[in-house]
Amino acid sequence: MKKNILIIDDSALMRRLISDIIMSDDRFSIADIARNGLEAFDLITLNPKKYDAILLDINMPKLNGIQLLEQLNKLKLRLKIIMVSTLAKEGAQETIQCLELGAFDFITKPESLIEAKGDVFKHKIITTLEVALSLESKGNQIAAKSVMKPVANVVERRTSNKTTSKVERRPHVVVDKKAKKLVALACSTGGPKALHQVIPKLPKTLDAPMIIVQHMPAGFTNSLAQRLNDMSELTVKEAEHGELLRKGYVYIAKGGSQLRVLKGPEGYTLSVTVEPARNGLKPCADIMYESLVDSDFDDITCVVLTGMGGDGTSGIKQLNEKNNIYVVAQDAATCTVYGMPKVVYESGLVDEVVSLDHVAEAITKNVGC
Repeated sequence: MKKNILIIDDSALMRRLISDIIMSDDRFSIADIARNGLEAFDLITLNPKKYDAILLDINMPKLNGIQLLEQLNKLKLRLKIIMVSTLAKEGAQETIQCLELGAFDFITKPESLIEAKGDVFKHKIITTLEVALSLESKGNQIAAKSVMKPVANVVERRTSNKTTSKVERRPHVVVDKKAKKLVALACSTGGPKALHQVIPKLPKTLDAPMIIVQHMPAGFTNSLAQRLNDMSELTVKEAEHGELLRKGYVYIAKGGSQLRVLKGPEGYTLSVTVEPARNGLKPCADIMYESLVDSDFDDITCVVLTGMGGDGTSGIKQLNEKNNIYVVAQDAATCTVYGMPKVVYESGLVDEVVSLDHVAEAITKNVGC
């Protein structure tokens, strides 16, 4: 059965181009087209179960994409919504707000008509729909170098969680208040929304600094950090190279770079470097976790939230061999995509599986405050 897609865009040209892309794949059907958020709101509320996925612009008259998401949230409608907008690149704050409101992912509109009609934009839309709707990929291998990758980086990591081998889990040792602790969190698709439900719940007296890898392109993680900082007791910021790790701070890996923790004369500092992606990812959680293997932290709380693929598990496996770790994974029911938490759980490394509402509690319980 074909998947029904709703297209919402105020540009007649973009509606036509996106429609042609959708109709070129026999797995999808254009169920409806709306010219603005108000038209879309009427269509969705009239029959909310009609649409398997929605492609939504941000900047529109009458009711823009953000306002539509806010209205749908008030009605508690859970829909697979993919943002397709120029603002997804130019307005990082607007994009982060959409993801916070529950958008599944985002795609940047091409800057020219030639690019819009090209294979790269087509591939991006089809691939993101495949992931959102849990469809098998048709194996399109078109390179996407000239267009920003979606938050999920779905192309590179589609097959990374097919098999998971169990490891022998070293028992976690409870440490005292004087111990040196760290919280290291990884997430991808659905991560911005999840982080908005975790970080603001953490106390300002949390007894450890916190580092986060959220899969995002360059230019977006600073806006994510700013929004989280505005609503949190902890200080949330984008990681800076050479910065000293301090309690009371949450450091988000810079999009398009790799994050490591290094030991220096005054304590642990952050290393933020521009280098090749690993498995298509920069930042990559495995790299972050691996950098902690030779550290002397007495306790490292590893947290794995919603996301496609299995990034983070390999690094946590290496930590398990030498370090005292406590691993928290988000449960399947509250994940946007149950990939990363599933892989780490199936590896046998997890100490605790919790719903998103209880992640902050699990962190605080192990770390102390």
